Amino acid sequence: MSFLTRRIAIDREVGHVEGHGLKPTLGWPHLVALGVGAIVGTGIYTLTGEAAGLAGPGAMLSFLIAGAVCAAAALCYAEMATLMPRAGSAYTYSYAVMGETVAWIVGWSLILEYTVVCAAVSVGWAGYAGALILGWWPDAPQALLKGPEAGGIVNLPAVVIALLVAGLLALGTRESARVNFVLVIVKLVALAGFIVLALPAFNAAHFTPFMPQGFWAHEVDGVKFGVMGAASIIFFAFYGFDAISTASEETKNPARDLTIGIVGSMLLCTLIYMAVAAAAIGAMAPAEFAKSPEPLSFIIRSLGHSQAAGLIALAAVIAMPTVIMVFMYGQTRVFFAMARDGLLPKGLARVHSRLGTPVAVTLFTGLIAAVLGGALPLSRIVSVANAGTLAAFIATALAMMILRMQQPARPRRFKTPLWWIVGPFAVLGCAYLFAGLSTFTMQVFVVWNLIGLGAYLVWFRTRSNLAKV
Repeated sequence: MSFLTRRIAIDREVGHVEGHGLKPTLGWPHLVALGVGAIVGTGIYTLTGEAAGLAGPGAMLSFLIAGAVCAAAALCYAEMATLMPRAGSAYTYSYAVMGETVAWIVGWSLILEYTVVCAAVSVGWAGYAGALILGWWPDAPQALLKGPEAGGIVNLPAVVIALLVAGLLALGTRESARVNFVLVIVKLVALAGFIVLALPAFNAAHFTPFMPQGFWAHEVDGVKFGVMGAASIIFFAFYGFDAISTASEETKNPARDLTIGIVGSMLLCTLIYMAVAAAAIGAMAPAEFAKSPEPLSFIIRSLGHSQAAGLIALAAVIAMPTVIMVFMYGQTRVFFAMARDGLLPKGLARVHSRLGTPVAVTLFTGLIAAVLGGALPLSRIVSVANAGTLAAFIATALAMMILRMQQPARPRRFKTPLWWIVGPFAVLGCAYLFAGLSTFTMQVFVVWNLIGLGAYLVWFRTRSNLAKV
């Protein structure tokens, strides 16, 4: 069988393979929390201001558009995840429908996405943690609080949080999900507090003009303004629900729980984002908080609630590790699936007999994130994560549509409604957002995949499980 056409079976069972099956321990509340934990992260605390600066009050529409594109992709994910409740997400769906070579490219892109996000959020968390450390210990060695690019030796807080999260994930999926659930509650309480404090200052005049920069994206000095320009930026704040599909194999009732987890978390987060954006713009003119690195705290502080502003910022610091946790979880499951299929070293697919988790690949992922977070400047390369995510979204939507046309009679536990509309909308919407990425991002994405494709053609294609059939 040619490596270009070989595919895994859609109905293949994997749990019977000794030492390579994951333990089903998650219910739908864990999955919703997993999605909210990834989606409601640093984006809502920081991108609200940036989006308002690019689109004015029209940023609310930007949130809605980005959410609609992601919701369409989420519906495609829900169908494929319930059809193939196995680890690997878009990589696994591509492998079954479009073949091994496409699956490799998608999996390789997901590895880039998850690794960069884990490292970047570790660095972002370290920035807040470093400030707290210096507040408590003014004489702390600053060379250990900054990476080499900032004049330090190593960003030790970023290293520590990456390794701690990896250690927690290695201990067990249910235990990690419980911690994530609690931290998600902290985030939601903080955002609810912001809305309650901001609403009394609501001024409808702040919403006029609604779209001062227009609807379509247009570039000024290298920055894309307008509602659609802001939507390309806001997209970063929405993705994360795809990590839920990587938990398919560890879900107790995939048909029900995956659907609720994926679709439910997307709907909930879209409502949260629009409510927060409306409260922020109603309380203060967008131009006033657009340039603040902490817009929500800035607004509340300006309204005279300095203590509450500090608590909102503290909640962000406490809850930010949930983003690292969910994306690192997704990373380990993609690694695991590719290793189990023979496309990465087999040792990475070994599941611990007592803990029921792939300990080796989890600690390996944590080590990579720790090294990147401790040593590298990630302010520019973080946008590369968007490219990997969009590639995965497009692949999943295409897999869903191809399978609908090839096997229309196949039983499906969840069916994407109006798939002939939702599927193309997801593909075209993601393609539009991809076109809005910077030239640097596209160059890094292409180079990364050329390296991966070379590794596949030279080495891994001959070690694939299907190459031995």
